Amino acid sequence: MKAWLLLLLMAPALAQDLHPGRQLAATCASCHGTQGRARGAAMPPLAGMPADAMLARLLDYRSGRQPGTVMPQITRGYSEAQLRLVAAYFSSLPAVQARP
Repeated sequence: MKAWLLLLLMAPALAQDLHPGRQLAATCASCHGTQGRARGAAMPPLAGMPADAMLARLLDYRSGRQPGTVMPQITRGYSEAQLRLVAAYFSSLPAVQARP
């Protein structure tokens, strides 16, 4: 197979790996699942969530407008620009399909 064809086929995976918010979002995996794919009722999945809605929620946690257990503390450790990157990363992932 030609190298250019292999790169073309791998482009979506490579683009996801190069997303600037990916490393920042890795800290979310322990509660929200790998790549934001939590399936339990306790934690909402983040994959596919619209970036503006996620950013608003993260900023609400950070400011104290939204109460939470650990999210207010976690979000205070990030700048608004970093939270934008996290929101953009999760919005770039395919949404989790609801189970029947």
